[in-house]
Amino acid sequence: MSLFVPQFDSSVIVRSADAEVVGRAPTTVRLLADSSATGGALSTQRVTLTGGADGARPHFHTRSAEMFYILDGTAQLLSGDRVVTAEQGDLVVVPPGAAHAFAAAPGQDADILIVITPGVERFEYFRHLERVGLGKVPPETLLEVQELYDNHFLASEAWEGRRD
Repeated sequence: MSLFVPQFDSSVIVRSADAEVVGRAPTTVRLLADSSATGGALSTQRVTLTGGADGARPHFHTRSAEMFYILDGTAQLLSGDRVVTAEQGDLVVVPPGAAHAFAAAPGQDADILIVITPGVERFEYFRHLERVGLGKVPPETLLEVQELYDNHFLASEAWEGRRD
């Protein structure tokens, strides 16, 4: 097993007022630190979902684990083949290769800190999602960038049953 040692010169400090925000209610993403800022150690975003909004449909990452920390509210997360309800202060970590998805619980709001480690350049992925949401590019273009952002979509009966 090799140890990954990130390389960056100084502390990363991101003030809330300076963070780029993409999307609009009911789903907004605050871009905090991308992989290039942390020497590859991590990528992190804060996702705010209102009124039971979806966050991300089922997918997996081949090279990174993903951590979800519930800052406020109630979320539902797919972790492998089970759906977990998580509330303020709860933590869910999904290993590389495991299916996962997230949404605010039905009728609820959720504020989630998400960390991917090791980091993947993801800011442009979220900007791409915003363009899809605004109708500037078709949803199928997400399939074209799966490998680039290590974000591979899949079907999940457990997740679909939860949202019905």
